[in-house]
Amino acid sequence: MVIQTSKKRFQHVRASDLRGMGQLATQATMNVTRIAEGVHQSVWNTLGVPGGKEPGRTRGITGLVYNSIYGITQLLGSGVDKVLEKQQPWFDTLDQNKTETNERAAVLSALNGVMGDQLAESNNQLSIPMTLYHQQQALRWNEEEQALVIPQAKNKVLLMIHGLCMNDRQWCSEHEGIQIDHGEQLSSTLGYTPVYLRYNTGLHVSQNGRELSELLEQLVDNWPVEIEELTVVAHSMGGLLTRSAVYYGQQQSMQWPDVIKNIVFLGTPHHGAPLERAGNKLGAILSAIPYTAPFNRLSNLRSSGVTDLRYGYIVDEDWQGQERFGNHADERFGVPLPTEITCFTVAATTASQRSLLADRLIGDGLVPLHSALGIHTTEDHHLLFADTSQKIFYGMNHMQLLSDPAVTQQLEEWLSY
Repeated sequence: MVIQTSKKRFQHVRASDLRGMGQLATQATMNVTRIAEGVHQSVWNTLGVPGGKEPGRTRGITGLVYNSIYGITQLLGSGVDKVLEKQQPWFDTLDQNKTETNERAAVLSALNGVMGDQLAESNNQLSIPMTLYHQQQALRWNEEEQALVIPQAKNKVLLMIHGLCMNDRQWCSEHEGIQIDHGEQLSSTLGYTPVYLRYNTGLHVSQNGRELSELLEQLVDNWPVEIEELTVVAHSMGGLLTRSAVYYGQQQSMQWPDVIKNIVFLGTPHHGAPLERAGNKLGAILSAIPYTAPFNRLSNLRSSGVTDLRYGYIVDEDWQGQERFGNHADERFGVPLPTEITCFTVAATTASQRSLLADRLIGDGLVPLHSALGIHTTEDHHLLFADTSQKIFYGMNHMQLLSDPAVTQQLEEWLSY
């Protein structure tokens, strides 16, 4: 029984994950030690004892102890990393016949959403590369490989883009005991070939937008038949990513934006989400109190993707030159909806009926109605969705947008024309 349980546990782990886990362990130890030293120095400050050369650092014997911990941790971490790096070819061999599990994909996606920018910056192998999938198989093409082969590929492509901390497999969700996948259902009834995107949601939306734009240009070039129609269904952050990709694709005069016919936004925080703004305020409060200031490091672990959700950033100009964790107003670069593409938006609220409280505060539990509908008091930020291109679902939360048959029915109605 113990052996079987152990095997089940490790079926979700790949040998190549060990190096990334080692790097994470080193990073976590360093961060915890910095917090401990910061608290230590905060206590000394109240007693009038001066600190080290940098804020939050100690001096004397205490500083020597902490420096020793940092040094030993870095030395051990570097040593382990070098040993595991040499074993990487062997790890890759062990992983060749190992299929990915939904559990592993979910954990990695959550990790990337929280700290994906740090994973990418440190070249951690746990960082998720942007990849397109069809029937859970990665789509690959380059000059050295054979042409992209997709049996019965159609000239109508449906691109499904997930949100923060999620992945392509989570489009398949359960509703009252029945598996629901908007992508598969729409493809079956409307004649699309479905393609699913997986990406590192911890990176800036604009970074992912540029990469997605380039990836879709390659998709159009390498698709087995000429693509006549591309429709995008995007959930949550995926909607911001879609708008960013279209913006950069049009800026660079790429061909792929010309084949997009429809974009459907599901619970997209076009104007941000209160949860991220609350997180930013929490960081400011922690910083203002001497004893809790060191714990602001935890708040500042939020990824670039998460902080982009404060106001709904989609282009570089929205965040460049700003302190990510600073307290600043909404100064976004106004990007309207693309006029040549038909755009639809679905919003949800857990309330049973519409009201001022439901619109501004409750929403779907993560995204307020006004944000999902693109409504803004500033003309440059207000998104003009046609009345017939908007739908509000009551008694529904953010995640239920992925699995409720009523949402599928609404999408079929819109996209059938």
